[in-house]
Amino acid sequence: MRVLITGGSGFLGINLVRYLLKKSRFDMVVLDIADFDYPDASSKITFVKCDIRDEIKIPEILKGVDTVIHTASALPLYTEETLFTTVVNGTKNLLEASYQGHVERFIYISSTAVYGIPDHHPLCEDDNLDGVGPYGKAKIMAEEACLEYRCKGMCIPILRPKSFVGPERLGVFALFFDWARDGRGFPMIGNGKNRYQLLDVEDLCEAIFLCMTLEREKVNDTFNIGAKEFKTMGEDYQAVLDYAGYGKKIVPFPAAPVVLVLRILESLKLSPLYKWVYETASKDSFVSIEKAENVLGYRPKFSNQDALVRNFRWYLENIDKIKGQSGISHRVPWKQGILQFAKIFF
Repeated sequence: MRVLITGGSGFLGINLVRYLLKKSRFDMVVLDIADFDYPDASSKITFVKCDIRDEIKIPEILKGVDTVIHTASALPLYTEETLFTTVVNGTKNLLEASYQGHVERFIYISSTAVYGIPDHHPLCEDDNLDGVGPYGKAKIMAEEACLEYRCKGMCIPILRPKSFVGPERLGVFALFFDWARDGRGFPMIGNGKNRYQLLDVEDLCEAIFLCMTLEREKVNDTFNIGAKEFKTMGEDYQAVLDYAGYGKKIVPFPAAPVVLVLRILESLKLSPLYKWVYETASKDSFVSIEKAENVLGYRPKFSNQDALVRNFRWYLENIDKIKGQSGISHRVPWKQGILQFAKIFF
């Protein structure tokens, strides 16, 4: 099977390459606008530097491809124009080229952000979609494009993963890991008693693999993907502080004033936290994975705590490699901004 992974230089992409290499049965093409810097795999894949919005090159790259795994996206930190042209137009460009090129399967990695801020839990695949901000809205529009091509006869599994962590994941989580490594407690928006489901990237890779290999009739649908075992937000994040070994605790703060302050800091570009993070951090957020379990045979291996501690352990092992790095992708730490000064109080 010849597989094209878009966004293959990103956090999910690199973990997916690592996962599929273990299966030793795929000819992989990695496509990204960023260089592929996973040295152990560079000689085992074909890397193509290209923008998914490129209407000239994409059809050529797709020749001979059996399966497209579309992980490429733009994060909420990007401009609204970049979000929509990348997430929506880029997906449409890939879909049309895949349709014309007779690609057998097109697996789209969406997001549970399409559900917005819900009024009930758990969320199921047939619940109403109401994306928060440009990112959520763009993901909904990309899904709608996928459904149009599914109606044309394409096999297009859509996966809606919860926020996923694991080796290589930094971004906003690097802020938490940095504080834990330095023996600090950590502030939590709200009382920490809400249940917030996460996902280990290896479990997401397993769900993608199932969509690649199971019968077409089973996988040509939409599935929530998340951890099966998760506790409260406070309990799950406390596991990282416990692993750090300094005896520090999660410190709860009233949500309303904290959210107000973070809104102001975001507007002034003094904080890396964006609306989707701080508006949902104090609320329940979990989906039903029953459909994926029953239809795909999805069996997640990692709980929230397992995934967070595994990610933190990777962070500690690789701290010398990532020192001084910053940016707006999930594979580099985000600048803490003014929040770094709050660290001294914990």
